[in-house]
Amino acid sequence: MKQAQRAARRAANRLARAAALLLLLLGTAGVALAAPRVPASDDEVVEKLPVIAGWLDAQRKLRRELAQRPGDEATAIEAATTYLDLARSQGDARYAGQAAAALQAWDATPIAQTPPAVLVMRATVAQFLHDFDGAETLLKAALARRPADPQGWITLATVLRVRGRYDESDAACRALGRVGPALYGVACLAENAGLRGNHAAARDALRGLLADPSLAGAPQAGTRQWLWTSIAEIEELAGRPAEADAAYRKALAAERSGYLLLAYSDFLQRAGRSREIPPLLAKEARSDAVLLRLAIAHTQAGKPQASRAVVPEAEELRERFEAAALRPGTTAQHAREEAMFALDVQGDAKRAVELARLNVRLQREPIDLLVFARAASAAGDAAARDEAKALMREIGLKDARVDAIP
Repeated sequence: MKQAQRAARRAANRLARAAALLLLLLGTAGVALAAPRVPASDDEVVEKLPVIAGWLDAQRKLRRELAQRPGDEATAIEAATTYLDLARSQGDARYAGQAAAALQAWDATPIAQTPPAVLVMRATVAQFLHDFDGAETLLKAALARRPADPQGWITLATVLRVRGRYDESDAACRALGRVGPALYGVACLAENAGLRGNHAAARDALRGLLADPSLAGAPQAGTRQWLWTSIAEIEELAGRPAEADAAYRKALAAERSGYLLLAYSDFLQRAGRSREIPPLLAKEARSDAVLLRLAIAHTQAGKPQASRAVVPEAEELRERFEAAALRPGTTAQHAREEAMFALDVQGDAKRAVELARLNVRLQREPIDLLVFARAASAAGDAAARDEAKALMREIGLKDARVDAIP
């Protein structure tokens, strides 16, 4: 019995980490990829990755273990997870490349013969890089062979939700509820219910989970933060900014995360409280997503003089976008961030509409439709505004913020 309980706790901890990682990846997946450059010789140092406290020793250990056991599934997945965590926390997609490299022992192995856990890890990397089709294919292949994998189901539910396929996401949520801790299945379905406009039911379900005494301790801070963040986003969809603000603050009190800080920064911007954003993000790595929020905050704080001022974050981000554009096929990967940059920093609403339209072909989270609708309104583009509304009807998304846009 004790062994079973310990196994259950380990499974729950892995699932909690997966849920937290997925939430964070959603906020950092728009990282721009640098343009490729071929060095003149093997001795040329192209660029040094930033030195992170304590990371060099861990990196050496990971590489040593991978060299000793390149085909060991557990070692490869641990290394890939560590690299992907770093990619997320630093906002640097190159670490995602190292996560993929940690799994290279199976590069030549057919999907049907690749360990399911490796497929799930590859799918998580693919999601980070906005390859949602690839992630879905890998996840379905893994779950066909190991249908009792809760991490596979929660990842699939999230990928489908991001694409606006709520019914299919519901099915994955229900499968998750059958094979994993009940909390995750309930929260998964509640998030989808909130997107459809069933705000009260979703809010009550998530608050019911938070009322469980087992979530009160420090080890469950990440889970509480995830649930409060979900409630905050549902309150925003319902058009209840005061309640959303209170929920965001409870999430911050539980535990800070990159996704949460970005979501709250966007809320503060929409609430006309951009001056609160720089202190909130002061200790975060200067990822594209963080730089974008800082550029928006400083631009808005400088109005009406913003057109004559040079915002350092805006210049740095513009250079990153220009460098990324040199690599074919990368524009769509960070079209959301470029659309927000064009709209809220450069004041180029027409360009923002083009980018936002490109973005919603790939992903359809509430922020994607909101940016599209805002850009269409700012550009006076009635056709694009109707397009955003039609897409919301098609996927079943209800968002009071979009409804309020003229």
